[in-house]
Amino acid sequence: MTRRTDWAEHTDPPGSGHWSGSGPDGSGADADGPWSGDQEGQGGRRRRRRGGPSGHQDSGSPSSSRAENGEPPMGDPAERARAICLRLLTGTPRTRKQLADALRKRDIPEDVADEVLSRFEEVGLINDEAFADAWVESRHHGRGLARRALARELRTKGVDAALIDEAVGQLDTEQEEATARELVARKLRSTRGLDRDKRLRRLAGMLARKGYPEGMALRLVREALEQEGEDTEDLGYESL
Repeated sequence: MTRRTDWAEHTDPPGSGHWSGSGPDGSGADADGPWSGDQEGQGGRRRRRRGGPSGHQDSGSPSSSRAENGEPPMGDPAERARAICLRLLTGTPRTRKQLADALRKRDIPEDVADEVLSRFEEVGLINDEAFADAWVESRHHGRGLARRALARELRTKGVDAALIDEAVGQLDTEQEEATARELVARKLRSTRGLDRDKRLRRLAGMLARKGYPEGMALRLVREALEQEGEDTEDLGYESL
């Protein structure tokens, strides 16, 4: 016969499918998360017992806040760290730095966080190389971002410089230029009716914001304007 205490130790272990996606700070747990029932049942009774003339409630206590975020309200920091990481990784790949930042905000000791994150890397739940490759593929084809912009975004997510170089190296100059041409062609129609210099600045500015080199941007915009009959002989880099 299973003792009652055995159930308490094994209820809803991390990775049992109850964790939901959330923001990078470890907030926003699913209302159906493994700790929501404990919060509603026990926390609710505590509030009713303590809610007397003093008006004191424990809803703002650290343990209550952790329960609302889908974390174990107390106990082993490593268990809390694993729970936070599993929940954040559900449906959304994240870099090691993103998870480390989330654990730091939840007051997980640094040595505990490092151990848990290293273990997650060992089993493949954290893979910055795969993250960078997927990011480049998605953001280039989905948003038309150039290598420079992609590298900048990956740096902000804490990806190692060598991995960034490998990931953006998937895009060669020809592919980058072909994407830039498509962007100009799509935007060109909306600039018709404007004077030539304003069209040039608007189109070249769009490419610059997406990380394309100034020289490439100017050349491609000039070519597109010439195809529409615009005179671009007197245009130079200073026009940007």
